[in-house]
Order: sequence, then C-alpha cells, then structure tokens
Amino acid sequence: MVTVRVTAGSGAINRWNVRLTLPAGAAVTNTWNAGAGGTSGAVQFSNVAYNGRLAAGQSTEFGFRGTGTPGTLTPTCTAT
Repeated sequence: MVTVRVTAGSGAINRWNVRLTLPAGAAVTNTWNAGAGGTSGAVQFSNVAYNGRLAAGQSTEFGFRGTGTPGTLTPTCTAT
C-alpha cells in the first residue's frame, strides 16, 4: 500500500496530477481518493471532484495498492 501527499505551495491550486513509472512486473490494483490512468509502466493519478482545490499550504492524500516489487518510486507532480 502506498500513500501520496499532494501539498500546494505558496499559492492555491485547482487541480493536480501525479505521474510515476512502475518497474517491470509491478502493477496498480486499487486506487482511492484519485482517478487513475494506467495500471503498469507509466501511470498517472489525478484529483477527484472533492480534493482538487487546495489553498496555499493545504494538502490532500491519495493511495493505491499494487502487486510486484516497486523499487524506489519517484513521483512527479504538476498542478494548475
């Protein structure tokens, strides 16, 4: 199980996306508090209706379960 925290910086945001690449043999099997795109390789998670708007400094969390060995994951987050 993985939990990811998305935190707005010095300004508010209206939506966010988190991307990461899973190693061969690893896959996402379940996601909560985010929309998911893809289950293996390059995957993307995005806000859902209730957690996209964050005031400056505010955060939200989402999570996912997976199979395989994830190794070290390096997420990339973009926000608008």
